[in-house]
Amino acid sequence: MLKELEVHIQARYPLIYLVSWEEDRVIREVQKICDDENHKKRLYIWTETQGLQLAALPDKPSDPSLSDPLNILDHIIKSKENGGKQVYILLDFHPFLSNHTIIRKARDLGKVLRKSEKTVIFLSPKLVLPDELAKEVVVFDFDFPSLEELSEALDSILEKLRKNPKITIKLNPASRERLLKASQGLTILEMEDAIAKAVVANRAIDESTIPIILSEKKQIIRKSGILEYYPAEETFDEIGGLKTLKRWLSKRDKAFTEEARHFGVPVPKGLMLVGIQGCGKSLCAKAVASQWRLPLLRLDVGKVFSGLVGSSEENIRKAIKIAESVAPCLLWIDEIEKGLSGAASSNFSDAGTAARVFATFTTWLQEKTKPVFVISTANDISLLPPEIMRKGRFDEIFFVDLPTLEERIEIFRIHLLKRKRSPKEFDLELLAQYADGFSGAEIEQAIISALYDAFEEERPLKTDDIVRNLKETVPLSRTMAERISGLRHWAESRARYASGE
Repeated sequence: MLKELEVHIQARYPLIYLVSWEEDRVIREVQKICDDENHKKRLYIWTETQGLQLAALPDKPSDPSLSDPLNILDHIIKSKENGGKQVYILLDFHPFLSNHTIIRKARDLGKVLRKSEKTVIFLSPKLVLPDELAKEVVVFDFDFPSLEELSEALDSILEKLRKNPKITIKLNPASRERLLKASQGLTILEMEDAIAKAVVANRAIDESTIPIILSEKKQIIRKSGILEYYPAEETFDEIGGLKTLKRWLSKRDKAFTEEARHFGVPVPKGLMLVGIQGCGKSLCAKAVASQWRLPLLRLDVGKVFSGLVGSSEENIRKAIKIAESVAPCLLWIDEIEKGLSGAASSNFSDAGTAARVFATFTTWLQEKTKPVFVISTANDISLLPPEIMRKGRFDEIFFVDLPTLEERIEIFRIHLLKRKRSPKEFDLELLAQYADGFSGAEIEQAIISALYDAFEEERPLKTDDIVRNLKETVPLSRTMAERISGLRHWAESRARYASGE
């Protein structure tokens, strides 16, 4: 992006709009371009509060009359300093671009600057561009710091911290890479703040710093209003069965590392989990985040759709941009069929809004280059548009069926341990036989109901308590037998079995 910016300045593009929160970093990079032997331009910085200042002399008093946005545009047109070789960065100018007089003056400025060696850069954290200036202005998104830039910033931070004998620094190459990967999507200032927080909390920079950096990302995600941040608490040990799916995910544990890039391994795109309700699809999505040590974001498709015209499309683009900004990460879309099921009839029901949102999302799934691993879960495959299932959108489609006898034994063991009971005190095989046709969630509820019974009678939990609750429960596999049968028939030739059976 910096090379493109330099080319546009050299090609005398008059008006450039940079979208970024990092004013200091942008100013430093533009100053480097201006100082280059091929340019030798003078850089000026303007703010409404301080007026116009020479970037090289920030402490020099400025002319207060130039604080007015209309006056600064007039000044730029008339200025002949440095032989007219000038670059102006106007900070937070976007609120003034709703004023018609300023819009007209900006258009006049663009015409005059085409015959000069001056360039005006509007630098704002958000893009506000009126239609009148759409053809006059070139827009760039100033990317978040690259790994190389973050690495340089980390070196600078560590160099200062090493002077303090009370601070311990334990970063081997692997943990350093994880720390830098965790910092991707943060500004350099945000990374510095997170490391300062780690120093205050632990008096050390080591593996314990990574969760603190990830908590900074949580703040970014929380402010979006569309994405939710889920802490990585569940693990694969808490999931009964699904051996094939676990093995597939474990193989990709290091797929986001530089070692994988050098080896030629591509970044995995994503995974579709289709199957019966309550069999561990959502739990698996949460466990992957813990296994891979990556932030888990949940996209609530319901929050994407808004009543304002054009807002839904903007919301999905915003969600994608935030997910990419905190990459590498996992993007979890639970019960995706409920959000996208109306795409086919969208032109009749909502003027095409759902179809446009769906098109934006599927195109991104196919073309995305940032390391965002998408995990989608679905209970009713018939509601999904066929385009979402096409090869290339996801790396693999897994079918999650009801647990087998061995898996049910494992599920009972897991849930009894979670409730501080020794599995050895229960007849797990008998329980698994009575739980034939039960999902993992239904088994868990049977144990919880049995605990209430035992607690009421003030006695220990017994096998008979759980058996009685299993007998009283009608599992979903019976009430929805036809639908489950149809789902299994669909999966026979279109998906891999998560349990390998």
